[in-house]
Amino acid sequence: MKKIVLTGGGTAGHVTPNIALLPRLRELDYEIHYIGSYEGIESRLIADFDIPYYGIATGKLRRYFDPKNFSDPFRVIKGYGEARKILKKIRPDVVFSKGGFVAVPVVRAAASLKIPCVIHESDMTPGLANKLCIPVADKICCNFPETLQNLPEDKAVLTGSPIREELTRGNKIAGLDFCGFSANKPVLMVIGGSQGAANVNAAVREALPELLKDFQIVHLCGKGKMDNLLLNTAGYKQFEYIKTELKDLFAMADVVISRAGANAICELLALKKPNILIPLVSGSRGDQVLNAKSFESQGFSILLEEDDITKELLVEKVRELFCNRQSYIETMSHSEQLSSIDTITNILESYIKTKNN
Repeated sequence: MKKIVLTGGGTAGHVTPNIALLPRLRELDYEIHYIGSYEGIESRLIADFDIPYYGIATGKLRRYFDPKNFSDPFRVIKGYGEARKILKKIRPDVVFSKGGFVAVPVVRAAASLKIPCVIHESDMTPGLANKLCIPVADKICCNFPETLQNLPEDKAVLTGSPIREELTRGNKIAGLDFCGFSANKPVLMVIGGSQGAANVNAAVREALPELLKDFQIVHLCGKGKMDNLLLNTAGYKQFEYIKTELKDLFAMADVVISRAGANAICELLALKKPNILIPLVSGSRGDQVLNAKSFESQGFSILLEEDDITKELLVEKVRELFCNRQSYIETMSHSEQLSSIDTITNILESYIKTKNN
């Protein structure tokens, strides 16, 4: 049986694309293993999928001063030794890495054992962890055409990001019923994001009286960020977080307001949802701004800077997006980033065939 090791962690964004690959990898008869950190979010997310999980030591390599800078390099070295031991035991045919600092010792250990490594970079510019992996990687998958110029030409492949297959199986009527909405009025979906969503939430709520004239609104506002004063507002439904019904909410949404995290916007692209992107600036390295600018230049999105938001501008842009929604859908339908799971698994399969030949 073919064997693959998946790695990636630190945030959900470094894990969910790996999870999205699982159904296809199982169809292709892979024996799947996962290497992550001992207690990272990846250990909890992967627990639901009946996959052998191996924890290793990991440390973050920072560009700024932190007392942990003195101890974390030793944790990375320890993780490298642990990863090498695990890989020798599993003997995988290929490693696929979604990034994060836990991936660095895994990819480096795999390369030392001459195991082919395919890595994926979600953002426009590679993060530090992937920069440390690129020299030894065999292929580097990416989400944006602009990223190709920052990668070795013989290694880079534009793939887009794998998204969970269940998101494509939503039921519009089920979504409307879940929210208590009518089928006779368009739906605006707002995804504030878990980090720094307060400004997006506030802007949407300030514009509610005008937006509700034209739209029903479902608002995923983040944990602890619901507004109890708006619980009984007709046509407005807010949730802290939705998991099972998310596919149905996407299916019923006509237009979307979202942050510009790479995985989130790739989901919007795959689902062909016209969108307004409000990138997170504070607390990030600026990747969301670059992501949003790329999607705007490709004709997939409207970019709205957080500092520029007013009630009037937000309402104007939502109405503009809705009026022109069909042109956005048509442009997204021609994107090269839509078949990411097929493209990535074809790359993985190529290393299996090379080995067998």
